[in-house]
Amino acid sequence: MEHKIPLAFAGLEHLSTAILLLDEERHVVYANPGAEVLFAISARQIAGLSISQVFPGSDILDSAMEHAIQHHSPFREHEFTITTLRQQTFAVTCTVTPVELTPACLVLEFQHMDQQLRIAREERMLIQQQANAELLRNLAHEIRNPLGGLRGAAQLLEHELPQVSLREYTQVIIKEADRLQLLMDRLLVPHRVPKYEPTNIHEVLERVRSLLLAESPRTINIQRDYDTSLPELIGDREKLIQAVLNIARNAVQAMQNASGKEAPAITLRTRVARQVTLAKKRYRVAIKLQIIDNGPGIPSDIRERIFYPLVSGRDNGTGLGLTLAQTFITQHHGMIECESEPGHTCFTILLPIESTAMQLTFPGNN
Repeated sequence: MEHKIPLAFAGLEHLSTAILLLDEERHVVYANPGAEVLFAISARQIAGLSISQVFPGSDILDSAMEHAIQHHSPFREHEFTITTLRQQTFAVTCTVTPVELTPACLVLEFQHMDQQLRIAREERMLIQQQANAELLRNLAHEIRNPLGGLRGAAQLLEHELPQVSLREYTQVIIKEADRLQLLMDRLLVPHRVPKYEPTNIHEVLERVRSLLLAESPRTINIQRDYDTSLPELIGDREKLIQAVLNIARNAVQAMQNASGKEAPAITLRTRVARQVTLAKKRYRVAIKLQIIDNGPGIPSDIRERIFYPLVSGRDNGTGLGLTLAQTFITQHHGMIECESEPGHTCFTILLPIESTAMQLTFPGNN
């Protein structure tokens, strides 16, 4: 028999963790979308089944439920293995909570261990990104003022020099000051408030593709692998272009400096991603964008720090491209991940489609 979910649990639909509600006889009366995704079982399939049928032979889970019922308090069982009726095995942490909301008597909350590690990694990246943004903004402000004075003094000195041949030295100072000024401007760009509007992700990618083809002195094969059914997202078109361009440009430069036999190639791929958790918020639908190249890969000694400012794998690199890309994607409530090995590097960008993104306040907007 199928039960209606109690109104008090309506918010469970939006949680990223897997939730099961059990009645007095420990039969499943409700499974949220998070449980369907984690266990690859639909709510209709397990509605009315006993928990022992859903997870056969799980003595640890049975003991956790008994403990919660006997002590009338929540009980958490850490890091154990369960097997579903489809013979799929998962490492989970489960919290069992007794409730008195008919027909539910027990709430089982499962957290996949891989998912927990990913959420923790997201949190660390977000904290690091916020610290990076604040550091760069303060650094840029502190440098700009004395830099202007340095350039002005060099110009005045140039007019006072008796020998024209000496002016090449003041020109070096002026040109280097201008170069640093451009760098400071780049550091402050992310703090412009995003201009959100309906944006087609494939128009963004086509713009990036045309820029790369115009910049590349040698032939780069840029392949398209688009899911053209993707809807528009709400975003800042220029910032999305810059984020993708920074990643793809790094790939082009790495391949141009490499001596591999394989012809340089980049693939721009889009897919739909469902039931995605980004910054602890659950989204039913998101855009999954991948930039894949067949270059030499990211050096292992900097692989874990590539999104930190001033970290670069090139001698002449500023180490700001990926930092800025991460900032722009974070402003869209999205996330960037990277997997790299020699011959294959893949940056994956996840962007929520929901228009609620435009109502959010993001780090660095002020």
